[in-house]
Amino acid sequence: MPDYAMTAPLVELLGPVRRTHIVDIGANPIDGEPPYKSMLAAGLARLTGFEPQAEALARLEATKGPNESYLPHAIGDGSEAYLNLCAYSGWSSLLTPRQAALEVFSYFKPNAEVIGRIPVRTTRLDDLSVLPEIDMLKIDVQGAELAVFQNGREKLRSAVAVQTEISFIALYENQPGFGEIDIELRSQGFVPHCFKAVKFSPMAPYVRPESWTPAANQLLEADIVYVRDFVDPDAMTDEQLKHLCLLAQYCYGSIELCGRCIDLLCRRGALPQDALARYTALLEAARPSTTA
Repeated sequence: MPDYAMTAPLVELLGPVRRTHIVDIGANPIDGEPPYKSMLAAGLARLTGFEPQAEALARLEATKGPNESYLPHAIGDGSEAYLNLCAYSGWSSLLTPRQAALEVFSYFKPNAEVIGRIPVRTTRLDDLSVLPEIDMLKIDVQGAELAVFQNGREKLRSAVAVQTEISFIALYENQPGFGEIDIELRSQGFVPHCFKAVKFSPMAPYVRPESWTPAANQLLEADIVYVRDFVDPDAMTDEQLKHLCLLAQYCYGSIELCGRCIDLLCRRGALPQDALARYTALLEAARPSTTA
């Protein structure tokens, strides 16, 4: 039986044995609400967040809910490093801002100015023995994501979803590109699912968005979601499929992925044979009425 009261209809249908565990590396709340907010609010998930910037960590601690915990670790490859503190905290990184790129995308120069450097010992995700089983990883560490993935392969074996920031143009020195991250995540059994955000940027000399009428076409960054391979799902347990379904529904509204997970669970005998029809009925019941 589940270890908590499940009131959401989809959770009742799936019957997972525990709350979904989400890990947020670089949890500094600067980009709006996280995709998992509704799951936390409904008591359907628990969150472990990592944030090495003291002020950001203090804000997270001050506003955290009952199923949230935050730690000050700088997650990486386990080596000694420096945390480069930038004028805008969203630019702070274990990597150094790339001056050549800032000459082109000069709109970001003031934010990317390094105003301090703090020595840190990074911690490998795989070395965190106290960290419970991970279902979803959300990560935004300003260009240092690949090192986290490469040093977290064991912890990520249980994960069914990864939301990561990627860069099409290196904004930091020695920053891995989208292709390198894609190869690493695919090697761990993940496939791309959707983009949460795609960011474009004007280039010098037309450096400020309000100074130039045409929209900027240059791809800069994106937030992309990878999920455990649903085409060849035999490596996924029933519990993994259930948590993938919940994350797809509540974080991304991906009803087609939910349907795939439920269908697979029905084929395995892990859910009643009418489960997919019941899910469809839930969707129909939730549709806004089109009548006046």
